[in-house]
Amino acid sequence: MDGGFEPVNLPRLQERGHLGIKCGLENIQALLDGLGRPDANFPVVLIAGTNGKGSTGAFLAHMLRAAGFVVGWTTSPHLRDVTERIWVDGEPIGEGALDLLLGEAFEAEAQAGLQATYFELMITAALSAFRMTGVEVALVEVGMGGRWDATNATEPILTVLTTVGLDHQQYLGDTREAIAREKLCTAREGRPLVLGPGLDPEWIRPLLPCAPTLHPAPRLGPADIRWDHSRIAGRRVGLAGLHQLDNLATAFEAIRQLQGLGFPVPDEPLWTGVAETRWPARLWKVPGLEAVWMDGAHNPDGARALADHALACGVRPHLYVGAMGDKDLAGVARELKRMRPLSVTFVQGDAPRYATHADLGEAWGLEAPLLTVREAAIHLRAMAETPRLVTGSLYLLGDLLRELDIQPF
Repeated sequence: MDGGFEPVNLPRLQERGHLGIKCGLENIQALLDGLGRPDANFPVVLIAGTNGKGSTGAFLAHMLRAAGFVVGWTTSPHLRDVTERIWVDGEPIGEGALDLLLGEAFEAEAQAGLQATYFELMITAALSAFRMTGVEVALVEVGMGGRWDATNATEPILTVLTTVGLDHQQYLGDTREAIAREKLCTAREGRPLVLGPGLDPEWIRPLLPCAPTLHPAPRLGPADIRWDHSRIAGRRVGLAGLHQLDNLATAFEAIRQLQGLGFPVPDEPLWTGVAETRWPARLWKVPGLEAVWMDGAHNPDGARALADHALACGVRPHLYVGAMGDKDLAGVARELKRMRPLSVTFVQGDAPRYATHADLGEAWGLEAPLLTVREAAIHLRAMAETPRLVTGSLYLLGDLLRELDIQPF
């Protein structure tokens, strides 16, 4: 936060949180039109997927920056501070700049006579920030689904689809095919669509609403996998986790497609960017704490990737788990139990959306102690040698970081 600055529009933004999710692109199109289409000033890469889109974006942002590009990147949700959602040339946007850009978005909203959601206003501010700072490429992470997501109002030169799994079924559908159809609406006719290594082009093709060119990412390897880092051919990968190698492979394929579109991206600096990649709360060693790791796995696929990595590395952590009550608690529990944790402790925050002690106990089939966020923070400050892993929700991790007074960036 900028010292001494009193925001005017950030509090107005917070008031929009209750509006939730809106199906339709009319609002975001009107906001962007009212501001002179800021997204027309730079090439856009859309990144969609159930899991992995944030990590893939992190790899891409750091790789392109290492190659000399001025990069804009917008992602969600944030952990501690809303400024984390807009990243320009390696740093989160300043609070003052974001407040100013939100003011412009609110003015466009008033002129159009509409009421925008939190996410629509933030995407508008992000695209305006990228225009203001003269980015050379914008990495835009899709919020949920794709068809009606505000990010889909842009015209991407390239779309990335990392994974397709079961999440947000109440909005996207109950099958992987239904969810894929929603996400594939971010593809564009005749333009590249990069697919994560786990996606079969023959499964994807009949689900497409248009005819992009398909580019499946080949897996990388062989790799030396450790709990806290990986190496490929001796080169360090900045994000820990077996699953991050698929995200890295997806990012490399996106780079190849950008090169094919005429972007002068040199190969030499890319691995420097890979080594420097940071993405807090994704199998992340928390600074200032002893043997504390955080991972935002909040659906069965994310939990499966986390458990697979722990099993591959022979790590049995003490688990601290909290979640939102509308998630697949049993599915997440089923996967996390595979890592045979040394202990399980439940954590519940103050927000009404948190799963209760009874909800978590039923999902896990055990009676585990329940801590408040403040109590969990006290536990995590204590010294320990065995890894302690906090997972289940990015919102939980954000609440804990605020309580611990630790900045993720």
